Amino acid sequence: MGEAVKETFVPDDNVAPVALTGLRGFLAKFTVLKGAQRELWLTFLIKFLIYTAYSVTNKTIVLWLSKDLGFSDQAAGALVGWAWAPAMTVFTLLAGSLTDAIGLRRTFFLGVAICTVARSVMVVTTIPSLALTCGVLPLAIGEALGTPVLLAATRRYSTVAQRSISFSIIYVVMNIGYVAAGWIFDYVRQLNFRVSLFGFEPSTYQQLFIVSLIFEIVLFPVIYFLRRGAEANNGGPVINESRSAAPAFWSGIGATVRQSAIDTGHLFRRLIAQSGFYQLLVFFLFIGFLKAIFLQMDYVFPKFGIRELGLDAPVGKLSAINSIVIILLVPIVGALTQKFAAYRMVVIGGVICAAGVFIMALPTQWFQAAANGVIGRWLGHGYLGLHGSIHPYYIMAALYLIVFSVGEAFYSPRVYEYAAAIAPKGQEASYGSLAYLPFLVGKILVGAGGWLLAAFCPEHGPRHSGTMWFIFALAASVAPIGLVVFRRYIRVPEAGRQD
Repeated sequence: MGEAVKETFVPDDNVAPVALTGLRGFLAKFTVLKGAQRELWLTFLIKFLIYTAYSVTNKTIVLWLSKDLGFSDQAAGALVGWAWAPAMTVFTLLAGSLTDAIGLRRTFFLGVAICTVARSVMVVTTIPSLALTCGVLPLAIGEALGTPVLLAATRRYSTVAQRSISFSIIYVVMNIGYVAAGWIFDYVRQLNFRVSLFGFEPSTYQQLFIVSLIFEIVLFPVIYFLRRGAEANNGGPVINESRSAAPAFWSGIGATVRQSAIDTGHLFRRLIAQSGFYQLLVFFLFIGFLKAIFLQMDYVFPKFGIRELGLDAPVGKLSAINSIVIILLVPIVGALTQKFAAYRMVVIGGVICAAGVFIMALPTQWFQAAANGVIGRWLGHGYLGLHGSIHPYYIMAALYLIVFSVGEAFYSPRVYEYAAAIAPKGQEASYGSLAYLPFLVGKILVGAGGWLLAAFCPEHGPRHSGTMWFIFALAASVAPIGLVVFRRYIRVPEAGRQD
């Protein structure tokens, strides 16, 4: 449940720095969590369960649409990139107001209930119309309820002193969920488990949906232990046991939907009157090309890996390299580059990301020696658990993901900082809400990935995967090139920055 957004979450409170320095100061940043109320720890657990279930589904859905429901590469890519994923983004934008209206705990339960029903439908049916209308579409709604709720819960259940480290932990937990999902995705596929229950024989991809459904069901007892009205302040937890009547719950949902539509209209009418709004839109449009490359890791890379490397290829562990590198690098890069303007860091990160994608477009024979050497044995036999010879694409994919992740560590957190830095005073939230637009652009772009797969990496017939990756690399290059070429037209001075 929740939009898969790779970002560094920054709390909106100004927290005074810890006076201690060195190792004691570093440890003090974590010891502030001592005595944190249980709701904060439960929020971390909910985050892990939600994002693991989401990521397993995200890696599976395109393969399921093609293998189990019979959709072509083009149709499967279009359904995910142009329908399911954008719908999730739109619903996410509305979910914040819904959470404010009916409360965190109820929103959690509502989202998990919708996801549970939707995943159950996707497990048991192979009828395309039923799977899409009663499974995929409701799942987009349920997933969308997660992100605003988790952010709000982290803020509510942490004290001012705990808030900064709490948001950092939430970010790390999200990436741990992505890593766990990658391992689960490979394990279930390689298990090749066959079972028949009253004539029902779930396919490999339905079994993966069953795993995500189990994670979803586990969420119910976890959410149950969130106390109604729990909230932290500097003096500790405050519990308000007030309960709302059921009619108020349902009327609150209806009123919120209407008010959200009205507020959204007012927001855009106010924003379009400002020149900075259009400059930010163009900026986000270019960033969307980078997000498309990130999104293809779930919607294109699994099919590519299975077709080029074999049915049991550990594409989940490969893609997990991205999250592992991000966990390690983002805090370091953030600390070392905080004095530089966000726009400059986004350009540098974009260049690095694009360079990484070009690795996949190079001739595979260039990496044969590395595949046969120490690097190949460490990566293939050690990390990936392979046996026998190592295909050069494993080396290429690992290098690509490492380089791309370094670029992501530079640019991704700074995108949100830039939006906040150029916002007129008092409109930081409005500009910050536009930060979902690059993902929307990226999803629309990656919807064409099915056509690229069908043309250059088909299931049967000759493949020219290098050409497909060259096109992806050119698409990634649009971002840094566009930001440099149109810099004088779209860059806005950042508050507190000199360059």
